[in-house]
Amino acid sequence: MGEILTDSIVALATPHGSGAIAVIRLSGPQTVRILTRCWQGMAPARMQSHTVHLGYIADAAGNQIDQVLATVMLAPKSYTGEDTIELSCHGSPWIQREIIRRLTECGARPAEPGEFTRRAFLNGRLDLTEAEAIADLIATSSRAAQRIALNQTKGEILRELETLRSQIVELLTLIELELDFSEEDVEFASRQKIEELLRQVATRLRSMSATYTEGSAIKEGIPVAIIGATNAGKSSLLNALIHDDKAIVSDIPGTTRDSIESTIEIGDYLYRLTDTAGLRPTTDTIERIGIDRARTIARKARIVIHLIDATDPSPAPLDPELNASLTDDTRIMTVFNKADLLDNTATTDKAPEAIYISAKTGQGLEQLKQQLVAMAKGDRNTANEIIITNARQAYALSRAADTADSALQSLTAGLPADLIAQDLRELTDHLSTLTGAITTPEILQTIFSRFCIGK
Repeated sequence: MGEILTDSIVALATPHGSGAIAVIRLSGPQTVRILTRCWQGMAPARMQSHTVHLGYIADAAGNQIDQVLATVMLAPKSYTGEDTIELSCHGSPWIQREIIRRLTECGARPAEPGEFTRRAFLNGRLDLTEAEAIADLIATSSRAAQRIALNQTKGEILRELETLRSQIVELLTLIELELDFSEEDVEFASRQKIEELLRQVATRLRSMSATYTEGSAIKEGIPVAIIGATNAGKSSLLNALIHDDKAIVSDIPGTTRDSIESTIEIGDYLYRLTDTAGLRPTTDTIERIGIDRARTIARKARIVIHLIDATDPSPAPLDPELNASLTDDTRIMTVFNKADLLDNTATTDKAPEAIYISAKTGQGLEQLKQQLVAMAKGDRNTANEIIITNARQAYALSRAADTADSALQSLTAGLPADLIAQDLRELTDHLSTLTGAITTPEILQTIFSRFCIGK
């Protein structure tokens, strides 16, 4: 990748603070030599790869700092592709600091954020999409997000992109052959074949890029807006779902004037629930700001819970101004609250598809949760489909699709082969940028700076 790594790095791989044990990671070409300078036990040079050894880390005077287990993973069969040793010590913060200080005295350098994973990428152990997936896996907050990140660490995006890239490279090779034999007026690549492939590639790239909206929602938490008229029980519903009195509940209309957000995990998904101001005509300036904000939140939500007072004899439909501005991807759930106040003869056939609940008693809340999970799943089988959760990847995929479209336009316009070849080269460059086959130090610095220190 252009970088020659000659130094060795060290960092705490487990969270800071006290614990039963802590793990300190040491990696680089000088790893064995550095450990030798402070190790009491079997000589590190005699340790075999993928073995564990008991010994002591000692200070410069030979005084033992702590008894540790050294897990040895020698190049190239380690996470970084370098000689790596992980020291499991007792979890005292003082012991952690002293061992790291001692290893730096012996020649190691404190690792930068994400530097272990960056070295794994530079040494060919990971492609860039796999490295980014590892960051997502560390930060995962739900089973659905974990599954997506774990699949990406296995290289599923790389395999898909390499398949597309190899098809484009094959066509590019044939077109460049034509350029070499331009005086012969021969056509090595069928224009019909190129057109068909470019359409397929552009469609697939846009399809992958389009999954980012869903992928980012799963990764960050699916945004759910609770919308409805005043006194429908929106704050009560939020409190009931999170089992906490986070939102103020009052019989006074307009109590909620600002949005209140909380998170909850239901099934495999994390949801970001937002209680919003009640929608109604008002001359109150502050309340009006809250209502405008409620509409904005609903427009950005993946799921909108339209909460209605079940005791209202003529409930208003979903706010027309808001309804007209929602996207086709927004899922709307109609929910009638205060079902506990309905008498036994009350009918619910005015909205048979709706869910009837009582935020006060808990009636119907399980059904509401099941519907939230069903809406989160949608029609996708996320276990078997590539879902993009990274903004950089989504942007690069979109640019690659634009380039494929440009190449297609050049082709259908009958432009010369050299111009078509130029578009195809640019397309392969975009695909290579996605995986890290083509990159810059600035891009790598931006990506890996978001990692934690010990990873």
